[in-house]
Amino acid sequence: MTTLNAVELFAGGGGLAVGLERAGIKPVAAIEFEPNAAATFKANHPDVEVFCQDVATVTGAELLSLAGGSVDILAACPPCQGYSSLTSRWRRTDPRCELVSEVARLTEEIKPLAVMIENVPGLAGKGWPIFGDLVARLEAVGYVCTWGVLQVADYGVPQLRRRLVLLAGLGFAISLPKPTHARDGAGGLARWKTVRETIGDRKSEAVTFKPSLDRDSLAAVDWHVVRRMSPDNVKRLESLKEGESGKDLPDTLRPACHRGGYRGFSNVYGRLKWDEPSATITAGCTTLSKGRFGHPEENRTLSLREAALLQTFPSDYKFETARIDKICEIIGNALPCDFAAAIASHVSNAILAKGGHRPTE
Repeated sequence: MTTLNAVELFAGGGGLAVGLERAGIKPVAAIEFEPNAAATFKANHPDVEVFCQDVATVTGAELLSLAGGSVDILAACPPCQGYSSLTSRWRRTDPRCELVSEVARLTEEIKPLAVMIENVPGLAGKGWPIFGDLVARLEAVGYVCTWGVLQVADYGVPQLRRRLVLLAGLGFAISLPKPTHARDGAGGLARWKTVRETIGDRKSEAVTFKPSLDRDSLAAVDWHVVRRMSPDNVKRLESLKEGESGKDLPDTLRPACHRGGYRGFSNVYGRLKWDEPSATITAGCTTLSKGRFGHPEENRTLSLREAALLQTFPSDYKFETARIDKICEIIGNALPCDFAAAIASHVSNAILAKGGHRPTE
């Protein structure tokens, strides 16, 4: 059976690589600028050549040489937090959004059989000048582009997270994959996976992080680690039932800025529900004020390991840093592995259905 290869741009800590591998695709090279994420990627995927450098300094020729002269799939998750619904109201410009153009450049230089890109839904809205330019450049060199916003829970991830996915075949179209799961198992599909199915069997007590813990100490407790919460946040969680959020707190327990007629984020200071998917896992996944990250019944947030499991990382995945903020970023910024696998498998099938050949020049 043909084994397709892949090159990753903005590879993060390796969530996309896990998905590619689950789909039977071999990642051969990955570019990731952030050192902690790059080290984590390398520790878990030692056979992949990792470029820990600015993507703008990497050439297509370098990547082609590692792929044996041709690349089957170019996969990219460029950072576009400037168009995220969680930040767009506060951050009007973000230079990282311009990095999408590097995906176009390397596609032009490499000419892979297929391109798969994941991003925040807002990139195809407010970010259309950048996204539209990407589509135009891909089409100009022979790609047929298809894109849409997908819900990762519809593909077996125990989490609610909407993502923009663009799929492009060199001379052929790649449709978006059909859902495999539904909220209540409608249409004969599997039911959405839940928090309980994913982390409900964890019995060990979470360890509270402190600066003296090094990487080996975190590994020894399997990264089942939480941040120390303030006494006020402990009281807030104690007062909440499973599934309740900050809007359910009595006014006396709300932060001063959340009292009265507060109309801001309503999903913060909340507990997850056992029998539903989790809220979107972000880089704030161990901070109560940054989302619905309270454990369904214990008076703590999710642990690092629990957040990673809700992102469908393998249960033995390693994190090569002792900085809790960096581990949270690696976990929260990742494309959920099972979602990546579903997209990658669909792309692989589309390539193989075309015979895995490049169109005649």
